[in-house]
Amino acid sequence: MTARFVGAQVHRVEDRRILTGAGRFLDDVQLPGMLHAAFVRSSVPHAQLRAVDVDAARSAGGVVAVYTAADLAGLADAIDYAVAPGFVGPSSYPALADEKVRHVGDPIALIVATSRAAADDAIESVVVDYEPLPAIATIEQALDAASAPVWDDAGTNVLWSDARTFGDPDDAFGRADRVVSARLRQHRVTNAPLEGRGLIATFDPGRRDLLCYATTQNPQLVRLTLARLLHLPVHSVRVVNTDIGGSFGQKAWVRHEDVAIAAAARALGRPVKWIESRTENIAVAGQARDEYADVEVAVDADGTIRGLRVALVLDQGAYPIASNVRTGTTALIRTLLPSAYRIEHYAFSATIVASNKASYTTYRGPWAAETWLRERMLDLVARELGLDPVAFRHHNLWDERELPRPMVTGPTLSALTVKSSLARLEAHPTYRGFRARQDAARAEGRHLGIGVSVFLEPAPGPPDFHPSVGAFVAPSEPARVRVELDGSVTVAIIQTPGGQGHETTMAQVAAEALGVGLDRIRVVHGDTAAVPLELFGTAGSRSGQKATGAVRGACDALADRIRRIAGHLLEASEDDIDLDDGRAFVRGSAHAGVPLAQIAMVAWNLPTTLPAGVEKGLEAYHDYDNVDSGWSQAVHCCAVELDAESGRVAVTDYLVFEDCGDLINPAIVEGQIRGGVAQGIATVLYERVHYDDDANLLTTTFLDYLVPSAAELPAIEVHHVESTHRSAVNVRGVGEGGAIVSPAAVSNAVEDALAPFGARVTELHLPPAIVRAFVSAGERERSRA
Repeated sequence: MTARFVGAQVHRVEDRRILTGAGRFLDDVQLPGMLHAAFVRSSVPHAQLRAVDVDAARSAGGVVAVYTAADLAGLADAIDYAVAPGFVGPSSYPALADEKVRHVGDPIALIVATSRAAADDAIESVVVDYEPLPAIATIEQALDAASAPVWDDAGTNVLWSDARTFGDPDDAFGRADRVVSARLRQHRVTNAPLEGRGLIATFDPGRRDLLCYATTQNPQLVRLTLARLLHLPVHSVRVVNTDIGGSFGQKAWVRHEDVAIAAAARALGRPVKWIESRTENIAVAGQARDEYADVEVAVDADGTIRGLRVALVLDQGAYPIASNVRTGTTALIRTLLPSAYRIEHYAFSATIVASNKASYTTYRGPWAAETWLRERMLDLVARELGLDPVAFRHHNLWDERELPRPMVTGPTLSALTVKSSLARLEAHPTYRGFRARQDAARAEGRHLGIGVSVFLEPAPGPPDFHPSVGAFVAPSEPARVRVELDGSVTVAIIQTPGGQGHETTMAQVAAEALGVGLDRIRVVHGDTAAVPLELFGTAGSRSGQKATGAVRGACDALADRIRRIAGHLLEASEDDIDLDDGRAFVRGSAHAGVPLAQIAMVAWNLPTTLPAGVEKGLEAYHDYDNVDSGWSQAVHCCAVELDAESGRVAVTDYLVFEDCGDLINPAIVEGQIRGGVAQGIATVLYERVHYDDDANLLTTTFLDYLVPSAAELPAIEVHHVESTHRSAVNVRGVGEGGAIVSPAAVSNAVEDALAPFGARVTELHLPPAIVRAFVSAGERERSRA
């Protein structure tokens, strides 16, 4: 009998291919007559382009073509996007810089040669005449009305602003016992996927077809955008994903390089390949988490939160990314910030500014600022009131018996388990008795700290979530499932995995529904010619709920058809037919039955013998549209020990109590959580994109942009909380939570360890130098006392 698959910790079907070197990543693709591309990039952050001399490059050895903005203008339209109301930034921009460069790494020219080495060598012969302009390196500079505009037409670096009020915050602040305030700042980081971006484009002049091999989270969006910008019919463009070595949001959008490479391939009639270097990836592929917020909490002496005010400023960098304008990010932050807490009076304002830095992109929970701002601020308030941070949270969280009810910003809160998870944490040995261990360690001159954080993630959320944000996101997701003539099964999904294990989880769902083994199922993804049409792709933690619902719906429809055919063949009622081990049989007679291959042969080749009303073939398409999918949620706890002399922080323990509903594959869920936590720890203790005061990029390789290895990371203990939500598919996404909630837990733990030194942590980045500065300041203060 076939084993139960959903909920089982089966081995990932992708692993044999990936781990044995048989994976096919973008750089593994080799096409006949393929050319190689490299970009001439700006070495200065802000300047007028007086001239770009490419004559020497055009005559360099191995060079086939060189394109500047003027050359590309006749081959592709400028990159455009839907501008939010009130946004004064550019509505479009060319793929190659024309009159201005706006950040270090801005692409100026494209060189296509017979080898990448020849293209790289030719870059050295390009002469760019810059007229330097004042550069915007900080939010404060961008807010200065006298600063040089990044976009001349805008006339300002303040591109957009908005303010919303919920309840009556003025009255709440007036009645509160006190107000605690802080300016909290998140620094820039980058996604740092194992594999950078890239594109291989090839154009067939006879058929006028463009084929692109890509590493994208959304191949249908790439297909549509390239067709539009290159004036090709959509049916003439095909995008095929190879295996993807990580993305975390960075590969979700069409960027400058994609348009330029596709245009060059079309013009040359030969394949053109571009693979991003690590320096390019850090400099231009996308950066995130660059904002600060002035936060005020109105609170009573007993710890009751009366109201909240937040004024957020976000630095989008130079170029808004097509289909990814940052107004959506601020709307998500605004909507989610109150979370599961009793915050009923709330004011939020957001301002987006331009700077001479790389584009702000999505990064594993683009709204993550809301969790860090809230959970960091809650610890600051608890400390000022002299309250235990966990007890303070308990006091202000909605009780699960009070739900469902709307969050103050609109989305419905239901089936929450964060309060009970917090109680489970308090009973855990790592947390229980920690204060006694902390006191004993301090007596020995050692500094321990513990931090807790709580979060909710729309995964993808209740029906009223996206209307509350003010954004339209496709509520449904399609999948197509086909039983082949030999009884094997093909599952086509719109998700494009970058390491998450979709080939395994979706095969598990199909295997259980159809009663076949995993080895008989192939999950197809990332090929616009083979998967259903939908423009959302892989993002927003949708796959756990939406893709599962779509695949299950298609498989259930197929299973019903298989039972009808099998009942007809076995002269039994379809209600008495079971499916297992690749066969259909009458319940109680598992030794006899009809192989699925035989049923498929009848369905496809002998339609006249099928029962009345049964269509030819065994294929089903299902558009899963259940939008009542609820919340993923978690409580994280981080314990640290810091060395006061060096400032080094070691994470000693890390606990996660995660509720994402039913688990399809516990190992994959835990892998997603642990990977996200690793990125969150890295954001606080290691990673930072540094620009100097003139917006010159200082972190260009992994020698100076510090990504931790496994040796620097702790064991992460994961506890599953499998609550039941009223959704028909009780599975919720888990891809972003670990990265969203962990920075607050780490920051809170570090401040707790620094308590003897009076430190007040208001910045996200806490490398040894900053921790040591807190220690030194505290020691000086104590010596003066």
